[in-house]
Amino acid sequence: MDDPIRKFLTLFGLLAAGLAGALLARAMGAPLPFLLGSLVVTASVSLTVHAQTGRKLWFPELLRRGFVAIIGLMIGSSFSPELIDLLPGLWPSMLALVVFIVLAELVGYAVFRGIGRYDPVTAAYSAMPGGLIEAAILGERAGGDVATVSLQHFIRIVLVVALVPMIFLVVTGDAVGSAAGEAMTEGAARWQDWLLYAALAPVGLLLGQWLRVPAGQLVGPLLLSAVLNGTGLLALAGPASLLNLAQLVVGCGLGVRFARSTLRQLLTGAGLGFVAVSLTLCISALFAWALAQGSAMPFSALLISFAPGGVTEMSLIALSLGVSPLLVTVHHLFRIVLTVTLAGMAANRAQSWLTRR
Repeated sequence: MDDPIRKFLTLFGLLAAGLAGALLARAMGAPLPFLLGSLVVTASVSLTVHAQTGRKLWFPELLRRGFVAIIGLMIGSSFSPELIDLLPGLWPSMLALVVFIVLAELVGYAVFRGIGRYDPVTAAYSAMPGGLIEAAILGERAGGDVATVSLQHFIRIVLVVALVPMIFLVVTGDAVGSAAGEAMTEGAARWQDWLLYAALAPVGLLLGQWLRVPAGQLVGPLLLSAVLNGTGLLALAGPASLLNLAQLVVGCGLGVRFARSTLRQLLTGAGLGFVAVSLTLCISALFAWALAQGSAMPFSALLISFAPGGVTEMSLIALSLGVSPLLVTVHHLFRIVLTVTLAGMAANRAQSWLTRR
């Protein structure tokens, strides 16, 4: 069988398995079923295949990027002139994020160093509350275990994505994303909406690449959509079915990345990650509650803004809840940029100190 044919059959099988997991999760009333259901199933399949054959399943990065771009377009479609009036009032939460990042780093370091017995460098970069790729690069450059850092950050993102919807399920009784996107559009989705998203996604990806911003594959389309909607040039509708499809693809893309992890690594990383993420989410909730007392943003939006998950995944949760996804994304981008900047400065200081010695 031709290699390209095998690849696409593998991809089709993964998406089909992910869809089965998503539908099962939705039938069970699970939060974010199309994201979490597909993630759990494809991670299980990927681990099994790698354990038996040593082979990592193929999942095209371009496909994942394309649907991340669509999520960015959907977030940007929530932009409105009224939103601009809220931006000056964000300085208290942005300032609080600075304190939160320091506390989250200290808590994570204590867990990974004290309980996990990681070496100091690996523990420090595993504890970064954001920037998976950047943490791996900086950690490797500083002499840490890059495989452990990468795995720990991936587990952080997955745990936050799983725990935050569970928190809302327990507190409010509503499953996040069980009817994802229903509030995003009025009436049935038109084929023109799908065509418009397909045409704008590559333009947004190119914009993000040109701007060279963090999470450019999400931010470029977001900015493009925000400008088009804010100026009235276009009125992008957000079909619920398209959002579900985007969650499915992103979930499958996350699941296949578990392939090279051993069971012991996963169990150790998951245990440490659960402790670190749980403590960090408690801190996030305290910050969100305090800021909600005098902020225009509700507690739900602030909690999602402070939760240390991936920008794309947390934006999906915000979209599902309908709680200012654009403001949530702004906070997460600030968190990631600040985290990576501080980590980079610390790495440069340490390198300079070692050189002088």
